[in-house]
Amino acid sequence: MKRTSRHLQKMGLIAFFVFAMGSLGQAQSAGVEKLPDAPAVPERSIEDLNLIGSGAAMPAFADSNIDVNSAYRRGLLSKGVALRLIQQVQYAQNVLQAPVEADSQVYVGERSFEGALEHLILTADLRQLHLKHAQFYGSALWNWVSWNPAGPRTIQIWDLYLYKAFGEDRVEVKAGYISNDLEFVGLMVGGSTASGAQGVYAVLPYEVGTSYFPLAVPSVNVRIRGPGNTYVKAAAQRSLDAGGGPAEVARNHTGFRFDPKGDKLLVLGEAGYKRAASETAHEAWFRAGYFHNDTLYLNHANGKNEPGNFVAYALIDYQVRQPDRLQPGHGLYAGVSAMTVPSRFDPYDRYLEARIYQEAPFRSRPADMVSLVSSYTGHSRYFTDPLVAAGKTVWRNSASLTGSYSLHVRRGNYLAAGLSYIHGPAITPRVSDAVTFATSYTLFF
Repeated sequence: MKRTSRHLQKMGLIAFFVFAMGSLGQAQSAGVEKLPDAPAVPERSIEDLNLIGSGAAMPAFADSNIDVNSAYRRGLLSKGVALRLIQQVQYAQNVLQAPVEADSQVYVGERSFEGALEHLILTADLRQLHLKHAQFYGSALWNWVSWNPAGPRTIQIWDLYLYKAFGEDRVEVKAGYISNDLEFVGLMVGGSTASGAQGVYAVLPYEVGTSYFPLAVPSVNVRIRGPGNTYVKAAAQRSLDAGGGPAEVARNHTGFRFDPKGDKLLVLGEAGYKRAASETAHEAWFRAGYFHNDTLYLNHANGKNEPGNFVAYALIDYQVRQPDRLQPGHGLYAGVSAMTVPSRFDPYDRYLEARIYQEAPFRSRPADMVSLVSSYTGHSRYFTDPLVAAGKTVWRNSASLTGSYSLHVRRGNYLAAGLSYIHGPAITPRVSDAVTFATSYTLFF
């Protein structure tokens, strides 16, 4: 209690000092001859209020249902503030078999799957505090799915953090509640949150406690840009619940709970080389990383709860063909991914992926994207062997091939549709292969 009181006293003294200095500055300037006006400062870009310092990009404010030059946008921008709303609906269904009963479902699309979200984002560039290269980012969301294991269903905060760049943006720091699926690894095909053509959902980073949409946790992230397009990135994050997303929401309904009992430290590290497309160079992105979790997970090899869960990964994406140097980002890309986690802790223990995708597949459709993604997922023998011993059927691994198209319908509107062939869609039981149709519609305001 005394410590809290002293802390409040210090905060009060600091606030008084800042206020007094501001008042003194005003008093001193009152009797001074007015100087000539300083040269006009160039107007700040509204993109300073977009998602920055992340491994994924959000569409520009110009790509919105609300005109970037509207009185609403410009009025908020004059205060250094932006307000954005994202809405999405999803649908998925296996087209090979009839839907199963609700209590028999074991994978997305085995029954008709629907999802919806409302995502409100508030950003401020902190000009009122006279901070440069800084941003406040806060958001809240409602997420609903018809099958909770694919969710979770929740109403809570998403990201709530402060961003600050130093040394001409060579060092970037984020601190607060952060969803690190947009910060590390780079799972989104094409690197944009607008594209629904994301291929296959790789779960391995999330098995080891990495925060992901719609779940954000306390985290401190640092990225350092090195010479020659190199970078290193690290974070200290409070782990998600070892039981996964539904377990996290069950005991942390709003997302504000700072340190639920049992959730320990997850350390994330990544190094890479990222070169943007230009008239003289093709885009290239190589990254490799390692995450280590101190949270206790059930070791299925010995039946004990132990720390030491981890994920190691390496991914590369390269622009193979660049048909128009005036639009250097357009063209054909290829990429591969490899990930591994400990078999004793995690049911999905290996992940391999190969992908090709075309940005602007048609000259008349510059914001569309088409992709073809093939994946392989290994299933841990520490999970499958006991199931077999109990007389249950299992898949020892899973493979898939997904083709998808992301259509930029109009400004701020994206329609994505894909078809996946999945060999071994669930660990148990050994259900038949599936051909799943999935689609989503996303609106940016």
